[in-house]
Amino acid sequence: MTVETTTLRDAFQKDGFAIARNLFTRDEVQRLKSECIDILAAVKAETGSVAGHGVHVGLATRSPVFQKAVGDVRILDILEAILAPDIEFLSDKVVFKSEAMTFASPWHQDWHYWHGAHKVSIWVALDDATVENGCLKLFPGSHKSAILHDGDASDGHGFGNRLRPGAVDENLAVTAELEAGGAVFFHDLTLHSSHPNISGEERWVWIPTYRDANAEDNDYPWAVAAKVLRGEKSRTEKKGMEG
Repeated sequence: MTVETTTLRDAFQKDGFAIARNLFTRDEVQRLKSECIDILAAVKAETGSVAGHGVHVGLATRSPVFQKAVGDVRILDILEAILAPDIEFLSDKVVFKSEAMTFASPWHQDWHYWHGAHKVSIWVALDDATVENGCLKLFPGSHKSAILHDGDASDGHGFGNRLRPGAVDENLAVTAELEAGGAVFFHDLTLHSSHPNISGEERWVWIPTYRDANAEDNDYPWAVAAKVLRGEKSRTEKKGMEG
């Protein structure tokens, strides 16, 4: 284990998240962003629209570029340090803000959307992420327990599970400004949100999600591109093969 992955592991265990700056090069994330744009254009041509709240799930289900990216060795090496030696990819999504999609994401824990075994997601900045264009905010240490989500989700911006306004002390939050190519690895119980996009410019993020391949977990209909990327197959898969 390198000094960097040890540092990231220690930060993740303490805070529930770890920031890996310059995980990818600018050229690499520009290619990922271009692929996102092409995917959304194809989805719009097929269905007539894309998600109005700026989220599209399932890039790896239709793109060889993302099927390869989810297994990048730089991602897996960090996941091996903070999650498990046996790593399974579940699903990924793009989150995009623009002049038409400027709202701040509300405070929430991802675990409330899937329950089951805990998972790790990676917030990869495809553009420079700043306070002005809506970068991520995280609450250190919040990954130690589930928190009641009782906020009003009737604003049409998605996030059916959220905390009510004012439930989090913003003074204790960490703002994760990143250059394009930087990433935040975070536990699914880590409270996080984003700043609003007041920049008048777009901001794109790619978020893949992973779990311990040996975890006893739910079967998710949305994880159609799931695959073990490092280590052993899960116990469930082995049992099915043996049966």
